[in-house]
Amino acid sequence: MSLNEVRVRFAPSPTGPLHMGGVRTALYNYLFAKKHKGTFIIRIEDTDQTRFVKGAQEYILESLKWCGISPDEGPGIGGSYGPYIQSERKSSYRDFAEQLINSSKAYYAFDSAKELDQMRAEAKKMGMPNWQYNGVSRMNMKNSLTLPQTDVERLLEEGAPYVIRMKMPRNEEVRFEDTIRGWVVVNTNNLDDKVLFKSDGMPTYHLANIVDDHAMKISHVIRGEEWLPSAPLHVLLYDAFEWERPIFAHLPLLLKPDGNGKLSKRDGDRLGFPVFPIDWTTQEGELYSGYREKGYYPDAFINMLAFLGWNPGTAQEIFSLEELVEAFTLERVSKAGAKFDPEKTKWFQQQYLRGKTDRSLAEIISELSSSDFPIEKLESVCSLMKERATFPIDIIRDGSYLLDTPNSYDEKMISKKWKDNTNEIMENWKVVLEQLESFDASTIESRFKEFLSSNDLGFGAVLLPFRILVTGVGSGPSMFDIAAYLGKEEVLSRIIKGLHHISKLKHEA
Repeated sequence: MSLNEVRVRFAPSPTGPLHMGGVRTALYNYLFAKKHKGTFIIRIEDTDQTRFVKGAQEYILESLKWCGISPDEGPGIGGSYGPYIQSERKSSYRDFAEQLINSSKAYYAFDSAKELDQMRAEAKKMGMPNWQYNGVSRMNMKNSLTLPQTDVERLLEEGAPYVIRMKMPRNEEVRFEDTIRGWVVVNTNNLDDKVLFKSDGMPTYHLANIVDDHAMKISHVIRGEEWLPSAPLHVLLYDAFEWERPIFAHLPLLLKPDGNGKLSKRDGDRLGFPVFPIDWTTQEGELYSGYREKGYYPDAFINMLAFLGWNPGTAQEIFSLEELVEAFTLERVSKAGAKFDPEKTKWFQQQYLRGKTDRSLAEIISELSSSDFPIEKLESVCSLMKERATFPIDIIRDGSYLLDTPNSYDEKMISKKWKDNTNEIMENWKVVLEQLESFDASTIESRFKEFLSSNDLGFGAVLLPFRILVTGVGSGPSMFDIAAYLGKEEVLSRIIKGLHHISKLKHEA
């Protein structure tokens, strides 16, 4: 199939919130389509009505919108191959299931759930815990392969419940090439007779997926590794319908931070990071946090996801969506599972925050802050603090001393670092600052070094106390930049206030 005809789809089920692994699948499909000037489709696969969750479809579409992953065709968008919700295509699937029966590729099965449970229980007693409805066991079950044709016709006329199962051939090799994994070979003796059409009149994922992919002219099926065991069945269905197979690519799993198993929502709850793109509230009122509400930029989130299983083959790590499109190839997607690193996720966020202008950050902070600080003042705060921040809110929280005189001081740091002569040293340093005519960062730093040299003092003996007196905390941006920003009068005032506070603490101790 020519790359000039690329059509790919992301086909989630509305059974709950969209996991970040699902977002990555959508992203890779989107990148591949755009790289090859193709079409990216969203299709909602809601054939399993028993697991349908209200609001899940809207959540999926809103999540992709926030991420900037825009479909070319799909629900609410339209296109030439709709409807794009499987339940709205319900009437088309039965004919295809019947076509497989007529060609002896499938059969009716009338076994009740009770009978199937009984068969499983008996098999377990005989030492076969993983009983399957397959090419051997089917001949002991109640289906159109074992019943007389007259009984089959009678049961159908009476409206007896049934499913349609794939008639899996015996001892044949199913071979297909996966773009990521190479050749995959499976013997049909290891496959069961999957249900293709259910008693409620709805197709299963397996049938609907194949029929819709063919109808929508899907050229490449790019999906998660969890669907790899189903791929041989799908290949057989394409062959049974005598349709051209799409090109398959099964993406690696997203793994827990320790690499031990698939990443789940429980891992996020346990370890304190989101696994969903945006907040999700269950029908029971339980809230699962999302990256959007945590303050992550969507482009940082997408950049991070792209690297979970793919690499560009260069040292570059920061990519815009357009750059990802240009660089992306399936050939550079790994077979191995990708470990999720929450700290690396924060790193991506930090890089994108640092790339924002001081003005744009100041405008965000102005909205977050209840105080009416001039935007120019907030710009200066952002300039000082953004190299140390992960989220805009950090700039306000960690840099509050740049906006207001501190009323508290790091007592733990004071008890560890404040020496008997520290107050005297800081009084002397205050005199030096009072004498400065120019109060820019360069001048302050130069006089500071002279002060250390002339008094035979170490860097930490002066700088840390200076920082605590002026900011109240033990770490932050350059103290010379902070002092220059605050101005001479404010710095001297804070030193006096701080020394008074610390002297009181020492006296009380």
